Amino acid sequence: MLVRSTTKYARISPKKARHVVREIQGLPVSDALDALKYTPKKSARLIFKTLESAIANAENNHELSADELIVKEAVVGEGPTLKRFKPRARGSAGAIRKRQSHIFITLTDEFEAPEEKQRSGKPKKRDTIKSLFGAGAKPAAKKEETPAEEAPAEEAPAEETPAEEAPAEDVEETEATEESAK
Repeated sequence: MLVRSTTKYARISPKKARHVVREIQGLPVSDALDALKYTPKKSARLIFKTLESAIANAENNHELSADELIVKEAVVGEGPTLKRFKPRARGSAGAIRKRQSHIFITLTDEFEAPEEKQRSGKPKKRDTIKSLFGAGAKPAAKKEETPAEEAPAEEAPAEETPAEEAPAEDVEETEATEESAK
């Protein structure tokens, strides 16, 4: 049987409260109370009160034992935001958003073993160049060395060897032009 309890308009940011709520999901009620009791955060105190209210609802309204209860679901939703303004430099104003949250806790007396996710037969979709850079991007060509590509590379140095054996006069001319450029 499901037992619910809510706290609405709690003056804490939902983002801050969600950190604490994640820790108690799926725990037995006694462990969740202990965890909240020794968590040094404001949101832990608010969630503790909501959890105690849910336990009281289970015992009084549904005649369930607190020892058998498990936190099935704990959710923090966004409430209304109070908007305030603080004076800033040069006559401007800075917005201050005082966020509120709604805390929902659901308890159950049925133990549900977590099921393993079944993998589908098809492989995972991988990031492609198109998804990262748009449809106009071309994928980078893979550089695979083949024996055909290596053969021209070996011939090129053979062609350069006669050029290296240039006459000494050309070498002296290039040295002279370098000196005159300085």
